[in-house]
Amino acid sequence: MLMIVLLLSSTAFASDDVPVIAAAASVKFALQDIAEAFYNDTGKSVRISYSSSGNLTRQIQQGGPFELFLSANAPYVAQLYQQQKTLDQGTVFAFGRMALITTKNSSLLLDKQLNGLKLVLQQGQLQHIAMANPEHAPYGIAAREVLQQSGLWTLAQPHLVLGENAAQAAQFASSGAAQVGLIAYALALAPALQNRTRSLLIPQSLHQPLQQTMVLLNNAGESAKLFYLYLQQDKARTILSRYGYTTP
Repeated sequence: MLMIVLLLSSTAFASDDVPVIAAAASVKFALQDIAEAFYNDTGKSVRISYSSSGNLTRQIQQGGPFELFLSANAPYVAQLYQQQKTLDQGTVFAFGRMALITTKNSSLLLDKQLNGLKLVLQQGQLQHIAMANPEHAPYGIAAREVLQQSGLWTLAQPHLVLGENAAQAAQFASSGAAQVGLIAYALALAPALQNRTRSLLIPQSLHQPLQQTMVLLNNAGESAKLFYLYLQQDKARTILSRYGYTTP
């Protein structure tokens, strides 16, 4: 920790570069707060591009101008490391959780066994369930696992509305375009969503661990490296905890 603090103080104003960060949409609100704290502490800014982890991985493979990648899971980072696109194998900076979400005026019962969801599906009272696309979004994979573990995958499939990423799935559920959503807990805790939704933290036993993993890319400059270290400090960890993440 002392080394990180010394690095912050000695290099805070050494460069004017503004690195472009590729970040999973699930960490959007937490990362915005962290980037603001980083600027207040160091005078340095970062530019953040949000999308699904899979789409960002493809952009990096195609030469996208990113210096740091924050993935919602570890496999995409491992893939880039094997392709020699990164400086190392990265590090897990947080563990994500899933949430069941609906609008505040909904009568849907939110329960950890998902019995309320099962009931409305069986009775034909549910039109749309929002989740991220599991083809390229780790939170979509986790949502599918939740439905499978709960014995609801077959019932739910005809009703699925797939968001391009975790944030879009949250938007579908919070706007009422879908009656219910299986989304990142960090997004459910964002003030903008809390004002108009109800949510329930889903038991971890229903899905594989969501290892939020970050890695510096080969072209990473000093500011990107500084932000990478900052994400491992207490202030950033406190912000992540506020959004429902646990930290290593």
